[in-house]
Amino acid sequence: MTSQAPLTYDQAGVNYDLIDPLKITAQRAAAATGAHLGAHGFTEVKASRGESAYVVDVGPFYIASIVECLGTKTLVADEMAKLTGKSFFAGIAQDTIAMAVNDLITVGATPLVVQAYWAAGGSDWFGDAQRAQALVAGWKAACDTCQVAWGGGETPALAGIVEDGRIDLAASCTGLINPKERLSVGDKLGAGDAIVLLASSGIHANGLSLARKLAERLPQGYLTEIEPGLSYGEALLAPTALYSPVTEALWKAGIAPHYCANITGHGWRKLLRHPSQLTYRIHTVPPKTAVLDFIQKQAGQDDREAYSTLNMGAGFAIFVKPDDAERTAQVARDCGVKAWVAGTVEAGEKQLLIEPLNIRFSEDDLALR
Repeated sequence: MTSQAPLTYDQAGVNYDLIDPLKITAQRAAAATGAHLGAHGFTEVKASRGESAYVVDVGPFYIASIVECLGTKTLVADEMAKLTGKSFFAGIAQDTIAMAVNDLITVGATPLVVQAYWAAGGSDWFGDAQRAQALVAGWKAACDTCQVAWGGGETPALAGIVEDGRIDLAASCTGLINPKERLSVGDKLGAGDAIVLLASSGIHANGLSLARKLAERLPQGYLTEIEPGLSYGEALLAPTALYSPVTEALWKAGIAPHYCANITGHGWRKLLRHPSQLTYRIHTVPPKTAVLDFIQKQAGQDDREAYSTLNMGAGFAIFVKPDDAERTAQVARDCGVKAWVAGTVEAGEKQLLIEPLNIRFSEDDLALR
């Protein structure tokens, strides 16, 4: 299976070189609208522009907000349902909420309200009771884990836009940064800080286009065993880790992160997200989950390609002062999330050095914040 040509993310239909220019144009247009907040007596936190969540100063506290789409992970769940007769949509619901919540908490926010957007290719999608009830149950369970209110949502049937028998899932999340000292947009980030990495639970919801393309190469497709008793499809559908219990526990422990990054699109290049000219030096690389190791080998990707696309075992990065590093990792472990004090921040050129793997990413490797 590994004798075929290497499979890249571009070949799977996702080309950030084409997507990112539109994002940059949209960011510039959006920035011009921030002044409208003044008419209401509020102001934006300009440093949150380009970050994972948008922050507004409303006086006694900040409000943060985000909207995120799940992507194509539902297609894997649909295929596995046909192959196994099982519904995987409880986990898919958690994936969708995680996309929004894990972004929101990067700015120091406590998630407060989640809204649902479930757009189906037709009304018949909602008629499958097992699947629909699994989606509802999983959505509520994820809200309970994150201690957020599920405020409501929208369930359009979009025949002709969404393919028949499919569903497009998205979530928005609003949170509070209270007290204001919890704000984390990188203004405190600097040389000497430690980098703590939190373990991922699998592929999460990024890189699924690549993973689905790879399934076409496998003789048994999604039913290919990647380890005894675990199929490729089941491994891909492991729900995305929810990291808000960790960030809330950190604040209660008196630890205020200097910066955070949700490792999703662009893989480990997300560690370069902040615009500061700093070097991020990684000395400890978390172990890959079985499914990510399998994808890398079967797609024939070298380490640089894999770490530029997938989370490769680390789903979230927390930058803290060095005295807080070990305690930060322990708080995460106490929440049931594996964690490693993985590196340091240094003055110098903007670059990420993953030293055990001899990988270097520069500012040019991540044009978009």
